[in-house]
Amino acid sequence: MGTPMKRSSNSRRRNEKMRLFVTTFIGVVFGFFLGVTFPTISLSKLPLPTNLIPSIDLPDMEKSGLSTQALLNVLSSLKDHVGSLHKNKTPKIWVPSNPRGAERLPPGIVASESDLYTRRLWGLPSEDLIIKPRYLVTFTVGLKQKSNIDAAVKKFSENFTIMLFHYDGRTTEWDDLEWSARAIHVSTPKQTKWWYAKRFLHPDIVAPYDYIFIWDEDLGLENFNAEEYIKLVMKHGLDISQPGLEPNSGLTWQMTKGRNDTEVHKETEERPGWCADPHLPPCAAFVEIMAPVFSREAWRCVWHMIQNDLVHGWGLDFALRRCVEPAHEKIGVVDAQWIVHQTVPSLGSQGKSENGKAPWEGVRERCRREWTMFQDRMATAEMAYYKAMGMDPPNSTTN
Repeated sequence: MGTPMKRSSNSRRRNEKMRLFVTTFIGVVFGFFLGVTFPTISLSKLPLPTNLIPSIDLPDMEKSGLSTQALLNVLSSLKDHVGSLHKNKTPKIWVPSNPRGAERLPPGIVASESDLYTRRLWGLPSEDLIIKPRYLVTFTVGLKQKSNIDAAVKKFSENFTIMLFHYDGRTTEWDDLEWSARAIHVSTPKQTKWWYAKRFLHPDIVAPYDYIFIWDEDLGLENFNAEEYIKLVMKHGLDISQPGLEPNSGLTWQMTKGRNDTEVHKETEERPGWCADPHLPPCAAFVEIMAPVFSREAWRCVWHMIQNDLVHGWGLDFALRRCVEPAHEKIGVVDAQWIVHQTVPSLGSQGKSENGKAPWEGVRERCRREWTMFQDRMATAEMAYYKAMGMDPPNSTTN
């Protein structure tokens, strides 16, 4: 009778050892798998099914007589769950061809350009705009020129977005004008139009417009028609232009004087010795900064050439030619649509009296100083470029 009991006891001990071995082995494999997959994982924080963690408690498995196959099934379920976590992880987006700063966005959502079209606060966005103006005209204004600007704006059709830069900070006084509610008003006291243009007319903002007018407030437009002007600019292939100036008022250069025998002119004769090259300013490739009109492509270049701290724009008109090629063919004066320069010294009154000088004297002094600074910067930049390229600059005496 003792022999069967002894055999049964030995058999149980062998089964217990086998179970302990299998349990230990599976535990080691399980621990190794978790260690490789999640070096610092905590089971309490792992997003597993709620019934999974209790099922892998080893003491409970022994008590319940859980089989090795059942434990393997648990491991397989865990492996599938972890694999699904890896599979569902969102891949990172990185698109080097996107605009700078937007590399992490999918290209389809990138909106790299904007516009100055006003929008409703209700309804469908696609139904906001009855018409999309093709041209932009800006005036830098003070309230004293309100009546003149009112007359000027009425020369532009609904194809033009009107934008006013208010250098005197007074905007509400324009509300009684019918068109004012449709205009874009920007106000910062005592700033010039080139200060405004550099900050609010970035090429990616004005990209929808075929032509951009950047005009002073003291222009008489009685003999001007904006739509006809655009037609002539397109007909003669002008990327940078201005209307001809009435000969008897506010004339500085022969190039910008209006003629009565032609639609457009692109060159002129200045005073003797002023034009070493008939294709260069001020005898060609030249318009003044009081009333320039830029094509979209030309403005993209000009905007980058405008210096952030040089706000009067003096000297800029002599450099505009760098933005189109050939400049003497793509820059011109439209004679058939002429304007009057009224020469109102409005910005002078925005200056400050210092050292016994009148406000306008300080403004004029800075204008001249900026012209010299701009010329120096351009010459320095050119020399640096040619040196970096290992090239002789134009007109160099070195062969």
